Amino acid sequence: MNKQYYGYLLASLIGLSSVSFYANSTQKNEDAGISVTTVNQLTESEVRQGWRLLFDGQTTKGWHVYQKPDAASAWQAKDGTLSVDMKTSGVQHGDLATDQEFENYELKFDWKTTSDGNSGVFINVKEKPEYLMAWQTGPEYQLLGQEHIDYAKVSKRSGCLYGYSPQLTETSVRQPGDWNQSVIKQVNGVVEFYLNGNLTASVDLHSEQWQQWVSQSNFKDFPEFGIATRGKIVLQEWSSPVSFRNIKIREL
Repeated sequence: MNKQYYGYLLASLIGLSSVSFYANSTQKNEDAGISVTTVNQLTESEVRQGWRLLFDGQTTKGWHVYQKPDAASAWQAKDGTLSVDMKTSGVQHGDLATDQEFENYELKFDWKTTSDGNSGVFINVKEKPEYLMAWQTGPEYQLLGQEHIDYAKVSKRSGCLYGYSPQLTETSVRQPGDWNQSVIKQVNGVVEFYLNGNLTASVDLHSEQWQQWVSQSNFKDFPEFGIATRGKIVLQEWSSPVSFRNIKIREL
């Protein structure tokens, strides 16, 4: 083997080792096996399946503060995450709504909060002047840290349709600082919630069971709560920091 070829081979092996080391390091540093290079990006398969990004990883384009579309938002796009912190001043606080409405779709997103964090994702929200809060019209996919006081209420844990029922499959959230993966699917008013790969909630918004539950719940005083099967997707700012990334949707 001549020296020139040997040198080329050695350099190639070193290069491959570096790539392997980077991939392994990325795997260790990123939660849930998601590589840095794939965060807030679509795979070729996702593109073929009709997925698109709702968060580009750099801006809040396509989103606005609920009922305050022209306000400077407290939500920030930084380091590939979409985050909000109650302590931020000089900006408009509040829930963050999509500019667009959706009906039949599959939505997936990563999220994390503190050990006692509390947030949520509302669906089918109708942004009307008479409804000051997104939760007055939109059912909520609950996001909750396991040390929050509400964790004792089994119908208010992460992955639940808030207040409706306990998780269909008992599923824990990951450690604070680690990313959880969630999916919301809605087809003709039939809604499914998934948390870290498990089905945790299911409801038919047209069903008598749902309507009866609403009539006996704290939402009964809001005539449009849980009625619509088309509306905006809204990220909740509540009492603690929360972060999102990899927010993707495909219409069905």
